[in-house]
Amino acid sequence: MQYMTGTLMNNRKRIDLLKVCKMKKKFRIKKNEEFQQVFHKGESFANRQFVIYILDKQEQDFFRIGLSVSKKIGNAVIRNQIKRYIRQAFLELNEDILAGKDYVIIARKPAADMTFKEVKSSLMHVLKKSGAMKNSKRKKNNFSS
Repeated sequence: MQYMTGTLMNNRKRIDLLKVCKMKKKFRIKKNEEFQQVFHKGESFANRQFVIYILDKQEQDFFRIGLSVSKKIGNAVIRNQIKRYIRQAFLELNEDILAGKDYVIIARKPAADMTFKEVKSSLMHVLKKSGAMKNSKRKKNNFSS
């Protein structure tokens, strides 16, 4: 992409690229009350790297995500990298994730040593486990004989 400063056309292209790469505010959970609501009223699913809390929001036409990465996992650089990986994975899986839900993702210690591909794979695993992917069905325990 040829880049010349000062022209309106190039600035518009740059702004459009930023919009595509960044998750919009309406797709994020930021307030403590919203996190607490998902924790208390939602269901949790986990694997070794991530815990995901899911709360149904039938009135929403989209899904929202909230991220939590503890200081125990690493320094700010590592924590921010994990959050970028999770956001990017959700952007790439956007079409496959069920809308009308709030997702809170909590990273566990092993996530600090993972590549993007591993993070995406691990998130897909726990999302399929929860039934939050469009092509997956949640397994229910049937104890009938």
